[in-house]
Amino acid sequence: MKEYSRIVFVTESATCRAPMAEALFREAALHIDVEVLSRGLVVLFPEPLNQKAEAVMISNGINLEGYMSKQITAEDIDEHTLVITMDEIQYQKLFDVLPETDEERVAVLNELVGEELSIMNPYGGTLQAYGLCFETLSRSIKKLVRLFEAEEE
Repeated sequence: MKEYSRIVFVTESATCRAPMAEALFREAALHIDVEVLSRGLVVLFPEPLNQKAEAVMISNGINLEGYMSKQITAEDIDEHTLVITMDEIQYQKLFDVLPETDEERVAVLNELVGEELSIMNPYGGTLQAYGLCFETLSRSIKKLVRLFEAEEE
């Protein structure tokens, strides 16, 4: 993971899982020198964090006040960027949006960290569904941070 100086978490609209992943990584990886971004595959206009995702984040001591979603662009990805999607569908769709992206630089989070299940999309679900998504994402992000730390040793 040493070769990466930027991580871009990517989801469909970047209003829930991607910004949650970005914030969780920042919280867990304070000493790792890497830029962390969240981007969407389809962002027609900037949108704030999903209200239920925001409630779950705040209840866990993480404030994303002022967050607005952004469309992923070719400028977000260079030879030192790791792009992480939440599921296989987003992984495939990324190459439709940015066909010039190097497959070596893209991974699905659960596969990268050795989790069996992908991070479920809680959109439209209950607050508990968002909480479960947060917990699953938190566990996977902690494993991702450990991968980065292991390479720094």
